[in-house]
Amino acid sequence: MHASTVPMDSSKLVLLLSLLYILLLQPSLTAAQPDFTNYDCNWNYESNYTADSNFHRNLNRVLSSIASATQIDYGFYNLSAGEVPDRVNAFALCRGDVAVDVCRSCVNNSTRKILELCPNTMDVFGVYELCMIRYSNRSMFGVVDDEYYFDEENDQNVLDVTLFNQARQTLFARLIPRAASGNSFKKFASGNQSAGVETVYATVQCTPDLSEEQCSDCLLDLLREIPYCCDGYKIKENTGAELTYPSCNLRWDVVKFFSGTLEILSPPPQILSPTTLPAPSQGRTWIVITPLPHFAFDVFL
Repeated sequence: MHASTVPMDSSKLVLLLSLLYILLLQPSLTAAQPDFTNYDCNWNYESNYTADSNFHRNLNRVLSSIASATQIDYGFYNLSAGEVPDRVNAFALCRGDVAVDVCRSCVNNSTRKILELCPNTMDVFGVYELCMIRYSNRSMFGVVDDEYYFDEENDQNVLDVTLFNQARQTLFARLIPRAASGNSFKKFASGNQSAGVETVYATVQCTPDLSEEQCSDCLLDLLREIPYCCDGYKIKENTGAELTYPSCNLRWDVVKFFSGTLEILSPPPQILSPTTLPAPSQGRTWIVITPLPHFAFDVFL
């Protein structure tokens, strides 16, 4: 006597094969976020928080709001939540030439990666090539932050050091005033300068909360760092480098690494102040984000 076999229902077979495909071929849904180019978890080594503290709750609210703020299309995220000493102030800034969707993806990644790398610390700064994130329990809006400092250098050398240095200096002298005179949405400039057979390409950028003078001073401070970080023994010159403060950054290279040259918009009537998230209430919570001087966007959570 032979055991009878019942054919598997076709719908169940399709479901089984689909599950196998997901398990074997698809990337993990919890794949690790890309690494920062540079990061610092705690400049003030005594500023730590504990899980489930008020600071921790405020931080989660701010980072979640930054990651979901799809109405911000100019690349600068500026939010605060809570009261001192548990207040969280946060910035996220995309490089000025980055497309909106790429910017949002980079910022979203940064809000996740920074918590993975820097748990329980109040004062952190993380940098990707296309965006950066910064949060602290200290006041940040309208304050030049030049305490953190990162630099990345190319290993190759230029052909004519003197000519290259002159071209780089000329280019930055042209770009810095353009970026500094930008508005409260964007302070960014990019361009190029001939250096004989080579061409210098460069970008400069400040967080848009800075004044024109603050932005200019911040970038000039970075320029003064070049002889110490990137000229070696001044016999050779690196073909490129990136210098970064939380409040400003500059980069140069002999290959074009940015998209086009952006025109600086006319300044709006007022400087944007940081958006402060309201204190949580019982039941429903409304977060109001105001990225533009004359418009308000309500986000229901």
